[in-house]
Order: sequence, then structure tokens, then C-alpha cells
Amino acid sequence: MLRDKTSNAIVAVGDLERARRFYGETLGLESGDEDMDGVLGYRTGDSWLVVYRSDNPRPGTGNAVAWSGGGDVDAIADALRAKGVTLEEYPDLGMQIDRGVHRAGDFAAIWFKDPDGNVLHVNSM
Repeated sequence: MLRDKTSNAIVAVGDLERARRFYGETLGLESGDEDMDGVLGYRTGDSWLVVYRSDNPRPGTGNAVAWSGGGDVDAIADALRAKGVTLEEYPDLGMQIDRGVHRAGDFAAIWFKDPDGNVLHVNSM
């Protein structure tokens, strides 16, 4: 039923202007043609990231958004660090970690948070 359909991520934030700066300027995402009141849309690859304002955003402990970074994970990590983004480290995953980049064999991944605490993830898959 859904295997051939594109999925999108939806993230709740408390401050839409702060989110606009983070997702637009820090992450370099381009806003869609029209933003609805209280909702931002960003094109990312073949799908959309929707960011909406909530009076009570409650970030989960899992990934809110995940990107397939391919072989660019290290370059993305460097670019994020250069913009002041802190990469999270999860030693319980049992991977080697170097400056926030987790590795297991050919797999590489990073995790970081948006200003509201939503967990964002980039991996080499």
C-alpha cells in the first residue's frame, strides 16, 4: 500500500523564527514556495521536512528526521561543527566515535539536535 510512496518528516517547535534560522541558515535548507501561517516546509532530497509551531513541543528520544548522507557524513559533520552545532555522542551504541562521528565498519552516522531538542540524524546509507 505505501511502499512506493514518499514519506516526509514533521517536527514540532516552540519558536518558528528560531527554527527558520536553524533549518534555513544553519542546515542550508531552502524553504518551499509558500509558508502557511505557523508552518514551514523545506525541500530535502525527494521529500519534504515540515516544521510547525506548537505551544508545547515534546521532542522524543528517537530520530525526528534522518538523512541519507552517503559518503558525505564527515563533510557534513565538519560543516555543522563549523556552524556551532554540537554533535551528540552515544557510546552505548557500541560504535567507534571520533568528534561525534560514529562508525561501525563502512557505516558512519551523526546525531545532533535542533534548538527545540528534536534529534536529527545523518548516516552513510
